[in-house]
Amino acid sequence: MERRRSEGRTPLQTAALAVGGAFLAIGILGFIPGITTDYDTMSFASENSDAELLGIFKVNVLHNIVHLLFGVAGLAAARAFDTSRLFLLGGGAIYAGLWIYGVIVDFDSGANFVALNTADNWLHFVLALAMIGLGVVLGRGAGVERRTRSA
Repeated sequence: MERRRSEGRTPLQTAALAVGGAFLAIGILGFIPGITTDYDTMSFASENSDAELLGIFKVNVLHNIVHLLFGVAGLAAARAFDTSRLFLLGGGAIYAGLWIYGVIVDFDSGANFVALNTADNWLHFVLALAMIGLGVVLGRGAGVERRTRSA
């Protein structure tokens, strides 16, 4: 079911578009030397990367690709109400899982193949809360609208 306002997008779709756009931008920025410090140490999928986006968030090529994929998924999902909600709730759940993984994993071990650090963990925690919160708050009323239309 696609729910649209007369001006185009619902607030939920706008949120998915904004979140997707932010992920896409972050994924691109992760490949730009200068914005990403120690760029020359970036590896594909290893904890050995010393590259940090904005000098704070540890990244490697795989980490940046994940951001790019989330960005593309968010932009595509923003086309419809239901997919926007799924992107925000599902993406938030994935980031909650990534946060838990980051809390458990030893940053210096080979299991840290996404290249995480403490700053990444806090960001993933906030992203999980924000995405799930947006999906729940802005996704309210969809079930009510369906029941009203079918009655």
